[in-house]
Amino acid sequence: MATPIPVQILDGGLGTTLEDLHDITFSFETPLWSSHLLVSGEEDKLLDCHEAFKKAGANIISTATYQASINGFAATKCSSNQVDGIDKEGIPRFLNRAVVLAANAAGREGNVALSLGPYGATMIPSTEYSGKYDPEHQDVRSLEKWHKERLDLFKDVDTKQVNYIAFETVPRLDEIVAIRNLLSVDKIPTSLRERPVWISPLYPNDDEKLPDGSTVEEVVKAVLIHKEGLETPWGIGINCTKVEKLDSLVKRYEDAIQTCIDNGEPMDWPSLVLYPDGANGEVYNTASKTWELPPGHKQPEAPWEATLANVVEAARQRGKWKSIIVGGCCKASPEHIRKLRKTLQDCGYMPTTSAA
Repeated sequence: MATPIPVQILDGGLGTTLEDLHDITFSFETPLWSSHLLVSGEEDKLLDCHEAFKKAGANIISTATYQASINGFAATKCSSNQVDGIDKEGIPRFLNRAVVLAANAAGREGNVALSLGPYGATMIPSTEYSGKYDPEHQDVRSLEKWHKERLDLFKDVDTKQVNYIAFETVPRLDEIVAIRNLLSVDKIPTSLRERPVWISPLYPNDDEKLPDGSTVEEVVKAVLIHKEGLETPWGIGINCTKVEKLDSLVKRYEDAIQTCIDNGEPMDWPSLVLYPDGANGEVYNTASKTWELPPGHKQPEAPWEATLANVVEAARQRGKWKSIIVGGCCKASPEHIRKLRKTLQDCGYMPTTSAA
Protein backbone atom coordinates (compact mmCIF):
# COMPACT_ATOMS: atom_id res chain seq x y z
CA MET A 1 0.00 0.00 0.00
CA ALA A 2 1.38 3.42 -0.96
CA THR A 3 2.43 5.75 1.85
CA PRO A 4 -0.17 8.55 2.25
CA ILE A 5 1.01 11.94 1.04
CA PRO A 6 1.58 14.19 4.08
CA VAL A 7 -0.36 17.43 4.31
CA GLN A 8 0.39 20.65 6.17
CA ILE A 9 -1.88 23.63 6.76
CA LEU A 10 -0.70 27.09 5.70
CA ASP A 11 -2.23 30.28 7.05
CA GLY A 12 -4.48 32.65 5.07
CA GLY A 13 -4.44 36.21 3.76
CA LEU A 14 -2.45 38.32 6.21
CA GLY A 15 -3.07 41.79 4.75
CA THR A 16 -6.78 41.31 4.09
CA THR A 17 -7.33 39.76 7.53
CA LEU A 18 -5.62 42.74 9.16
CA GLU A 19 -8.01 44.98 7.23
CA ASP A 20 -11.15 42.95 7.79
CA LEU A 21 -10.70 41.85 11.40
CA HIS A 22 -8.10 44.11 13.00
CA ASP A 23 -9.17 47.61 11.91
CA ILE A 24 -6.07 48.24 9.82
CA THR A 25 -6.35 50.42 6.73
CA PHE A 26 -3.84 50.06 3.92
CA SER A 27 -3.51 52.52 1.04
CA PHE A 28 -1.00 54.03 -1.36
CA GLU A 29 0.35 55.78 1.76
CA THR A 30 1.41 52.41 3.24
CA PRO A 31 3.47 50.79 0.46
CA LEU A 32 4.70 48.02 2.75
CA TRP A 33 1.19 46.80 3.58
CA SER A 34 1.44 44.29 6.45
CA SER A 35 5.11 45.13 6.97
CA HIS A 36 4.00 48.68 7.81
CA LEU A 37 2.89 47.47 11.25
CA LEU A 38 6.51 46.67 12.04
CA VAL A 39 7.31 50.35 11.49
CA SER A 40 4.22 51.94 13.02
CA GLY A 41 4.57 50.25 16.40
CA GLU A 42 1.56 47.97 15.91
CA GLU A 43 3.35 44.65 16.21
CA ASP A 44 0.71 43.49 18.69
CA LYS A 45 -1.95 43.48 15.97
CA LEU A 46 0.36 41.64 13.61
CA LEU A 47 1.09 39.01 16.25
CA ASP A 48 -2.62 38.71 17.05
CA CYS A 49 -3.30 38.01 13.37
CA HIS A 50 -0.55 35.37 13.16
CA GLU A 51 -1.82 33.73 16.34
CA ALA A 52 -5.39 33.68 15.07
CA PHE A 53 -4.28 31.60 12.10
CA LYS A 54 -2.28 29.33 14.38
CA LYS A 55 -5.28 28.78 16.66
CA ALA A 56 -7.42 28.09 13.59
CA GLY A 57 -5.19 25.14 12.71
CA ALA A 58 -2.36 26.49 10.56
CA ASN A 59 0.99 24.91 11.28
CA ILE A 60 2.89 27.12 8.81
CA ILE A 61 2.84 30.87 9.49
CA SER A 62 3.96 33.31 6.78
CA THR A 63 6.08 36.33 7.63
CA ALA A 64 4.82 39.87 7.08
CA THR A 65 7.37 40.49 4.34
CA TYR A 66 5.41 39.92 1.13
CA GLN A 67 5.66 43.54 -0.06
CA ALA A 68 8.92 44.40 1.67
CA SER A 69 11.33 46.17 -0.67
CA ILE A 70 14.03 48.81 -0.60
CA ASN A 71 11.79 51.33 -2.35
CA GLY A 72 8.83 50.45 -0.12
CA PHE A 73 10.78 51.15 3.03
CA ALA A 74 12.23 54.34 1.55
CA ALA A 75 8.70 55.59 0.79
CA THR A 76 7.28 54.68 4.20
CA LYS A 77 6.17 57.53 6.41
CA CYS A 78 4.67 57.24 9.88
CA SER A 79 3.84 60.37 11.84
CA SER A 80 3.12 58.46 15.08
CA ASN A 81 6.80 57.65 15.53
CA GLN A 82 8.32 60.30 13.27
CA VAL A 83 9.41 57.97 10.47
CA ASP A 84 10.08 59.68 7.15
CA GLY A 85 11.59 56.96 5.01
CA ILE A 86 13.85 54.09 6.07
CA ASP A 87 17.20 53.62 4.37
CA LYS A 88 18.62 50.29 3.26
CA GLU A 89 20.80 49.89 6.35
CA GLY A 90 17.78 50.28 8.61
CA ILE A 91 15.64 47.60 6.95
CA PRO A 92 17.07 44.35 8.41
CA ARG A 93 15.89 45.07 11.96
CA PHE A 94 12.29 45.25 10.74
CA LEU A 95 12.66 42.05 8.71
CA ASN A 96 14.13 40.39 11.78
CA ARG A 97 11.04 41.36 13.78
CA ALA A 98 8.81 39.92 11.05
CA VAL A 99 10.56 36.55 11.41
CA VAL A 100 10.43 36.65 15.20
CA LEU A 101 6.70 37.42 15.30
CA ALA A 102 5.85 34.63 12.85
CA ALA A 103 8.03 32.18 14.78
CA ASN A 104 6.48 33.18 18.11
CA ALA A 105 3.02 32.52 16.70
CA ALA A 106 4.03 29.24 15.04
CA GLY A 107 5.44 27.86 18.28
CA ARG A 108 7.74 24.89 18.71
CA GLU A 109 5.60 22.53 16.66
CA GLY A 110 4.94 24.99 13.84
CA ASN A 111 6.93 26.24 10.87
CA VAL A 112 7.65 29.63 9.33
CA ALA A 113 7.50 30.52 5.63
CA LEU A 114 9.42 33.59 4.50
CA SER A 115 6.93 35.37 2.25
CA LEU A 116 8.43 37.10 -0.81
CA GLY A 117 6.09 38.62 -3.35
CA PRO A 118 6.89 39.49 -6.96
CA TYR A 119 8.19 42.81 -8.17
CA GLY A 120 4.66 43.76 -9.20
CA ALA A 121 3.45 43.57 -5.60
CA THR A 122 5.67 46.54 -4.75
CA MET A 123 4.41 48.75 -7.56
CA ILE A 124 1.74 51.39 -6.93
CA PRO A 125 -0.86 50.29 -7.76
CA SER A 126 0.22 46.65 -7.49
CA THR A 127 0.38 44.66 -10.72
CA GLU A 128 0.81 41.02 -9.72
CA TYR A 129 -2.61 40.30 -11.23
CA SER A 130 -1.67 41.77 -14.60
CA GLY A 131 2.09 41.21 -14.81
CA LYS A 132 2.42 44.66 -16.39
CA TYR A 133 5.69 46.04 -15.09
CA ASP A 134 7.45 49.34 -15.68
CA PRO A 135 10.00 49.63 -18.53
CA GLU A 136 12.92 49.10 -16.14
CA HIS A 137 11.71 45.61 -15.17
CA GLN A 138 10.81 43.87 -18.40
CA ASP A 139 13.33 41.04 -18.67
CA VAL A 140 15.09 38.29 -16.75
CA ARG A 141 18.23 40.31 -16.07
CA SER A 142 16.48 43.33 -14.51
CA LEU A 143 14.11 41.17 -12.46
CA GLU A 144 16.97 39.00 -11.23
CA LYS A 145 18.80 42.13 -10.10
CA TRP A 146 15.74 43.36 -8.21
CA HIS A 147 15.12 40.05 -6.46
CA LYS A 148 18.82 39.74 -5.60
CA GLU A 149 18.79 43.19 -3.95
CA ARG A 150 15.72 42.19 -1.93
CA LEU A 151 17.22 38.84 -0.89
CA ASP A 152 20.41 40.58 0.18
CA LEU A 153 18.41 42.49 2.79
CA PHE A 154 18.31 39.22 4.74
CA LYS A 155 22.10 38.90 5.03
CA ASP A 156 21.96 40.48 8.49
CA VAL A 157 18.67 38.93 9.58
CA ASP A 158 18.50 36.00 12.01
CA THR A 159 16.59 33.49 9.89
CA LYS A 160 17.33 30.27 11.78
CA GLN A 161 13.60 29.98 12.54
CA VAL A 162 12.66 30.17 8.84
CA ASN A 163 11.66 26.73 7.53
CA TYR A 164 10.55 27.60 3.99
CA ILE A 165 11.12 30.36 1.45
CA ALA A 166 8.02 31.21 -0.57
CA PHE A 167 8.24 33.19 -3.81
CA GLU A 168 4.57 33.98 -4.26
CA THR A 169 2.05 35.30 -6.77
CA VAL A 170 4.58 35.38 -9.61
CA PRO A 171 2.76 36.58 -12.75
CA ARG A 172 5.48 36.32 -15.39
CA LEU A 173 7.62 33.55 -16.84
CA ASP A 174 10.70 35.75 -17.03
CA GLU A 175 10.35 36.49 -13.33
CA ILE A 176 10.19 32.77 -12.54
CA VAL A 177 13.40 32.31 -14.53
CA ALA A 178 14.96 35.24 -12.67
CA ILE A 179 14.10 33.68 -9.30
CA ARG A 180 15.48 30.29 -10.39
CA ASN A 181 18.74 31.99 -11.40
CA LEU A 182 19.18 33.17 -7.82
CA LEU A 183 18.90 29.70 -6.29
CA SER A 184 22.62 29.06 -6.21
CA VAL A 185 25.17 29.04 -3.42
CA ASP A 186 26.93 32.15 -4.67
CA LYS A 187 23.75 34.25 -5.01
CA ILE A 188 21.46 33.34 -2.13
CA PRO A 189 22.52 34.84 1.23
CA THR A 190 24.15 32.46 3.69
CA SER A 191 21.33 33.10 6.15
CA LEU A 192 18.78 31.64 3.71
CA ARG A 193 20.64 28.66 2.29
CA GLU A 194 19.44 25.08 2.58
CA ARG A 195 15.80 26.06 3.05
CA PRO A 196 13.07 24.37 0.99
CA VAL A 197 11.90 26.86 -1.64
CA TRP A 198 8.58 26.99 -3.41
CA ILE A 199 7.61 29.14 -6.36
CA SER A 200 3.92 29.88 -6.70
CA PRO A 201 2.46 31.56 -9.81
CA LEU A 202 -1.14 32.73 -10.14
CA TYR A 203 -3.82 32.15 -12.75
CA PRO A 204 -6.35 35.00 -12.44
CA ASN A 205 -7.92 34.69 -15.89
CA ASP A 206 -10.18 32.07 -17.47
CA ASP A 207 -7.54 30.74 -19.89
CA GLU A 208 -5.43 28.84 -17.30
CA LYS A 209 -2.40 30.96 -18.20
CA LEU A 210 -0.20 33.35 -16.27
CA PRO A 211 -1.10 37.03 -16.62
CA ASP A 212 1.73 37.32 -19.18
CA GLY A 213 0.16 34.56 -21.31
CA SER A 214 2.57 31.76 -20.37
CA THR A 215 1.15 28.24 -20.23
CA VAL A 216 1.12 25.77 -17.36
CA GLU A 217 3.57 23.61 -19.27
CA GLU A 218 6.02 26.50 -19.63
CA VAL A 219 5.66 27.26 -15.92
CA VAL A 220 6.38 23.67 -14.90
CA LYS A 221 9.56 23.57 -16.98
CA ALA A 222 10.75 26.96 -15.73
CA VAL A 223 10.23 26.01 -12.09
CA LEU A 224 11.22 22.35 -11.97
CA ILE A 225 13.71 21.32 -14.65
CA HIS A 226 17.07 20.64 -13.00
CA LYS A 227 19.76 23.12 -13.97
CA GLU A 228 23.45 22.65 -13.23
CA GLY A 229 24.60 24.84 -10.38
CA LEU A 230 21.07 25.88 -9.39
CA GLU A 231 18.89 24.50 -6.62
CA THR A 232 15.65 22.94 -7.83
CA PRO A 233 12.67 24.29 -5.88
CA TRP A 234 11.25 21.92 -3.29
CA GLY A 235 7.73 22.81 -4.37
CA ILE A 236 5.53 24.40 -7.00
CA GLY A 237 2.37 26.23 -6.08
CA ILE A 238 -0.76 28.06 -7.09
CA ASN A 239 -1.96 31.04 -5.07
CA CYS A 240 -4.16 34.12 -5.42
CA THR A 241 -6.35 32.08 -7.78
CA LYS A 242 -10.05 31.15 -7.56
CA VAL A 243 -10.54 27.89 -5.70
CA GLU A 244 -12.80 26.46 -8.39
CA LYS A 245 -9.93 26.62 -10.91
CA LEU A 246 -7.55 24.49 -8.86
CA ASP A 247 -8.65 20.97 -9.79
CA SER A 248 -8.04 21.52 -13.50
CA LEU A 249 -4.78 23.40 -12.89
CA VAL A 250 -3.39 20.73 -10.56
CA LYS A 251 -4.16 18.02 -13.13
CA ARG A 252 -2.38 20.09 -15.77
CA TYR A 253 0.62 20.43 -13.45
CA GLU A 254 0.64 16.67 -13.02
CA ASP A 255 0.33 15.98 -16.74
CA ALA A 256 3.11 18.45 -17.55
CA ILE A 257 5.48 16.97 -14.95
CA GLN A 258 4.75 13.41 -16.04
CA THR A 259 5.31 14.33 -19.69
CA CYS A 260 8.69 15.85 -18.85
CA ILE A 261 9.71 12.77 -16.89
CA ASP A 262 8.49 10.42 -19.64
CA ASN A 263 10.50 12.42 -22.19
CA GLY A 264 13.66 11.98 -20.14
CA GLU A 265 13.91 15.60 -19.06
CA PRO A 266 15.72 16.17 -15.75
CA MET A 267 12.77 16.57 -13.39
CA ASP A 268 11.48 14.95 -10.19
CA TRP A 269 8.12 15.12 -8.48
CA PRO A 270 8.07 18.09 -6.07
CA SER A 271 5.69 19.07 -3.30
CA LEU A 272 2.48 20.94 -4.13
CA VAL A 273 1.46 24.20 -2.47
CA LEU A 274 -2.14 25.40 -2.86
CA TYR A 275 -3.48 28.60 -1.36
CA PRO A 276 -6.34 30.07 -3.36
CA ASP A 277 -8.02 33.33 -2.45
CA GLY A 278 -11.08 33.26 -0.24
CA ALA A 279 -12.89 36.07 -2.01
CA ASN A 280 -16.05 34.10 -2.84
CA GLY A 281 -15.88 34.90 -6.53
CA GLU A 282 -14.87 38.54 -6.13
CA VAL A 283 -11.74 39.99 -7.74
CA TYR A 284 -9.48 42.76 -6.50
CA ASN A 285 -9.70 46.17 -8.18
CA THR A 286 -6.19 47.61 -7.82
CA ALA A 287 -7.39 51.15 -8.54
CA SER A 288 -10.21 51.29 -5.98
CA LYS A 289 -8.56 48.76 -3.63
CA THR A 290 -11.88 46.94 -3.23
CA TRP A 291 -13.09 43.42 -3.93
CA GLU A 292 -15.83 43.26 -6.56
CA LEU A 293 -17.90 40.51 -8.18
CA PRO A 294 -17.27 40.79 -11.94
CA PRO A 295 -20.32 41.44 -14.13
CA GLY A 296 -21.98 38.20 -15.18
CA HIS A 297 -20.24 36.14 -12.48
CA LYS A 298 -21.97 34.39 -9.59
CA GLN A 299 -20.64 33.44 -6.20
CA PRO A 300 -19.65 29.76 -5.97
CA GLU A 301 -22.33 27.46 -4.56
CA ALA A 302 -19.97 25.03 -2.82
CA PRO A 303 -18.16 26.19 0.35
CA TRP A 304 -14.56 27.27 -0.17
CA GLU A 305 -13.16 24.74 2.25
CA ALA A 306 -15.11 21.84 0.70
CA THR A 307 -13.90 22.65 -2.81
CA LEU A 308 -10.31 23.00 -1.67
CA ALA A 309 -10.39 19.83 0.43
CA ASN A 310 -11.73 17.90 -2.56
CA VAL A 311 -8.81 19.11 -4.68
CA VAL A 312 -6.33 18.06 -2.00
CA GLU A 313 -7.93 14.65 -1.50
CA ALA A 314 -8.04 13.99 -5.25
CA ALA A 315 -4.35 14.92 -5.57
CA ARG A 316 -3.50 12.62 -2.66
CA GLN A 317 -5.41 9.77 -4.23
CA ARG A 318 -3.47 10.15 -7.48
CA GLY A 319 -0.32 9.77 -5.40
CA LYS A 320 2.13 11.89 -7.40
CA TRP A 321 3.27 14.64 -5.03
CA LYS A 322 5.89 14.32 -2.29
CA SER A 323 3.72 16.35 0.09
CA ILE A 324 1.01 18.99 0.00
CA ILE A 325 0.77 22.34 1.74
CA VAL A 326 -2.69 23.89 1.66
CA GLY A 327 -4.07 27.18 2.96
CA GLY A 328 -5.49 30.44 1.71
CA CYS A 329 -4.51 33.74 0.14
CA CYS A 330 -6.31 37.10 -0.08
CA LYS A 331 -9.60 37.24 1.90
CA ALA A 332 -8.97 33.80 3.42
CA SER A 333 -9.56 34.42 7.11
CA PRO A 334 -8.76 32.36 10.21
CA GLU A 335 -12.32 31.07 9.99
CA HIS A 336 -11.61 29.80 6.47
CA ILE A 337 -8.54 27.97 7.78
CA ARG A 338 -10.46 26.54 10.74
CA LYS A 339 -13.15 25.16 8.42
CA LEU A 340 -10.51 23.85 6.01
CA ARG A 341 -8.71 21.94 8.73
CA LYS A 342 -11.95 20.45 10.04
CA THR A 343 -13.01 19.44 6.53
CA LEU A 344 -9.66 17.77 5.93
CA GLN A 345 -10.00 15.95 9.24
CA ASP A 346 -13.46 14.81 8.22
CA CYS A 347 -11.91 13.33 5.08
CA GLY A 348 -10.27 10.80 7.37
CA TYR A 349 -6.80 12.11 8.17
CA MET A 350 -5.13 14.69 10.39
CA PRO A 351 -2.62 17.00 8.70
CA THR A 352 0.91 16.48 9.97
CA THR A 353 2.53 19.02 12.27
CA SER A 354 6.12 18.43 11.23
CA ALA A 355 8.00 19.62 8.17
CA ALA A 356 7.06 17.63 5.09
